[in-house]
Amino acid sequence: MDILPAIDLKDGRCVRLTKGLMESAKIYSDEPWQVARAFERMGARWLHLVDLNGAFAGEPKNLEQIEMIRKHCNLKMELGGGIRDEATIRRYLDLGIDRLILGSIAVKDPDFVKAMAAKYPIAVGIDAVDGYVAVEGWAEVSEMPATELAKAFADCGVEAIICTDVGKDGTLSGVNVDFTVSIAEASGVPTIASGGVRDMRDIEALQATGRVAGVIVGKAYYEGTIDLKEAFAAIA
Repeated sequence: MDILPAIDLKDGRCVRLTKGLMESAKIYSDEPWQVARAFERMGARWLHLVDLNGAFAGEPKNLEQIEMIRKHCNLKMELGGGIRDEATIRRYLDLGIDRLILGSIAVKDPDFVKAMAAKYPIAVGIDAVDGYVAVEGWAEVSEMPATELAKAFADCGVEAIICTDVGKDGTLSGVNVDFTVSIAEASGVPTIASGGVRDMRDIEALQATGRVAGVIVGKAYYEGTIDLKEAFAAIA
């Protein structure tokens, strides 16, 4: 199981939100590339990047910082937020991003996502509020159950599904293990947990299921409730 430390970008800064609310943003660094370098020194293999402004705008909004991060560290990187077309996918791949995360477009146009997954390294982001898919930077909640969306991407070449329980995201209240496993079982695709991770007990609980491919750690690192260097060593 991989641990993917997260950098969420808002107005060029590294921030964390609570329950996906932009107005809740807490700034942790004005130089996100230095945070990425720190993760690399701790032993990370992957970096999870989100362009928060892009998620709401539907187009890239933090390109300068993303380029800086890519330039200054050698981690594998996955990136989501506002990726709605093939041109944007190609632009990010040309920049050196290893995997692109398609979220809102996966609900609105699953056939597009499947077509892109056949050509490029694609992950699907499934964000849910009370089990129902949230889109447009979590500003809207659809009537589609998250597990139903997960089933739509079985056997289509998607590299991973990243599932977030929006109600837990940024709250340090503990990861939703059952929700994560339900997505993994519905899709059969390697599934990465996101939202609510608090400490090593969450990492251990996910690992114990034998069904989870990875976990994203954000606020737990920034608020000091988890030692990432220790966590990377524990799962090595």
